Amino acid sequence: MKPTLVIMAAGIGSRYGGLKQIDPVGPSGEIVLDYSVYDAIRAGFGKVVFIIRPDIETDFKEAIGNKFEGKIAVEYVFQTLEQIPEGFPVPGSRTKPWGTGQAVLMAKEVVNEPFAVINADDFYGRESFDVIGEKLKNTAAGSTDFSMVGFYIKNTLSPFGGVARGYCDVQDGKLSTVTERFDIERKEDGVIRYDGGEMADDDMVSMNTWGFTPKLFEFLERGVVQFLERAGGELKSEYLLPEVIDAMIKNGDATVEVLPSNEKWMGVTYSEDKPQVQAGIRALVDAGVYPENLWA
Repeated sequence: MKPTLVIMAAGIGSRYGGLKQIDPVGPSGEIVLDYSVYDAIRAGFGKVVFIIRPDIETDFKEAIGNKFEGKIAVEYVFQTLEQIPEGFPVPGSRTKPWGTGQAVLMAKEVVNEPFAVINADDFYGRESFDVIGEKLKNTAAGSTDFSMVGFYIKNTLSPFGGVARGYCDVQDGKLSTVTERFDIERKEDGVIRYDGGEMADDDMVSMNTWGFTPKLFEFLERGVVQFLERAGGELKSEYLLPEVIDAMIKNGDATVEVLPSNEKWMGVTYSEDKPQVQAGIRALVDAGVYPENLWA
């Protein structure tokens, strides 16, 4: 069974200042997720599931159009504030979705095979999809042998401000813990620093490139209840996927194999990032990694 690619595209993108998921960056008007889907098809994925919000549906589908028709199966699911277990009210003034854990849970009804999860606005590169695709093809649907593509922090920084990354403690090729670190950037002295210390260039981080099986949904359903009991009344609390995985590892419910990637991440965290992403993709096109027009 071919694996599925689940793309989280419901984020608001407040720091970027616009709907960055559909902002063109390629030479023929491609958006970032076009390259992810292209690489996934090349790596043997059989379906793509987009997690979006109802209020961006029209614009998002207009940007996607029918470019994937005949190339890969496509499904859409929606993440809304109201999609939480019965008995838990939504705070009246809350507008922010419930986080990446809730987002992935929305795909439960359309995903029955091993699957990868990525962000819509991050460029991961060909190697990343190759390694996660190969792992998923050899993972049983009922297994809790999960996986994650690991990136070297030096390859994931923005020159325009600090970024948040999940720092990974890796033991014997397995993820031991993942800890969120904020405001990570390379300072003028060349040292990578975050709000609590320093990081080495080759420290490994998560870019939300995960490999799962449908067993994950069982844990997400139980975990969201616990989250809402604890923090459901807060206006900005988030049910985060890395925290769910971290708890599963600590409880012995799952293992996560770390698959290192040498790819250089490109993304549009800030609006100033866009020209650099465009230049990076242009260089890959010139090098023959991608065609001038992905879907021609």
